[in-house]
This record gives sequence, C-alpha cells and structure tokens, in this order.
Amino acid sequence: MLLLLKNLLFTVFVPGTVAGFVPYRIVTRTTGMFSWDAGRLLLAAPVAVLGLSIYFWCLWDFAVAGRGTPAPIDPPKQLVVRGLYRRVRNPMYLGVLLVVAAWALLFRSGVVLAYGVAVGLLFHLFVVLVEEPLLRRRFGAAYESYCRTVSRWVPRRLPN
Repeated sequence: MLLLLKNLLFTVFVPGTVAGFVPYRIVTRTTGMFSWDAGRLLLAAPVAVLGLSIYFWCLWDFAVAGRGTPAPIDPPKQLVVRGLYRRVRNPMYLGVLLVVAAWALLFRSGVVLAYGVAVGLLFHLFVVLVEEPLLRRRFGAAYESYCRTVSRWVPRRLPN
C-alpha cells in the first residue's frame, strides 16, 4: 500500500506538473482562453491516451517487477526489463512527452511544442548524465548488457 501511495504522489507532483500543470498554464497564459474544437480533440486525444497508457504501464512495471518508484530517491530494487522496457530504455519519458505533444496539438500551441522540445532535451541530459551512470553503478553487468540490446529512445523490434 505504501508503494502505491509513493507512486501516486510521484505521478501527481512530477509528471503531473511537467505534462499537465505547466502546459495548462502555458495555454491559458498565451491564448488567454482555454478553448479547442472537436477536430483537434480527435487528433490530440489518441496521443494523450497513448502517452498516459505508456506512463502507467511503466509505473506498474516499476512497482511490480522493480519494487520501487520512478523517483530517484526510491528507485526500483530490481532492473526492470519487461513490458515496454524490452523495446526501449526510457518509455516513461516518451509517454510524458506524448502527453505534452497532445496539449500542443489540442491547442495548436507552438509555445507548448517548444516547451516539449526543451523538456525532451532536459530528459536526454538527465538520462545520459545522471540516470545511466547511477544504473551502471547499481546494476553493473546486467545494465551494460541491457544497454547493448535495448535502444535509449527509439524502440527496436524484438528478434523472433
């Protein structure tokens, strides 16, 4: 139960802020209104649903297989290499970026799109400079092997 609570709190405060609150504030400040039309909703909704699905699937795998959270202060105890992590090393970040992209599509906001690009660059820097070195120290050869077989950002097909 505590693990569930920690995962929910992290989700609300970190991805909830990055992919929800900040784009909302950008849209309401730059357009002066919070309006959209059905056509853009039909375009943005599948992107948002895909992003949210990816994020929550990964969150589930972190909790169940890894026995931890996405928070750096309470990371998984086991290296998570199942589910979407079999195809790409950072699917959770990609899910968050898809939600930001959905905001940009829904409100035709170049400012939200630019924000998403900046967030993506920050994610990349964090992964390369902080997260990967920590994972190498924590999981050693298992993580090195994982990195050789699974791409950082672009999903690969699995061998048959």
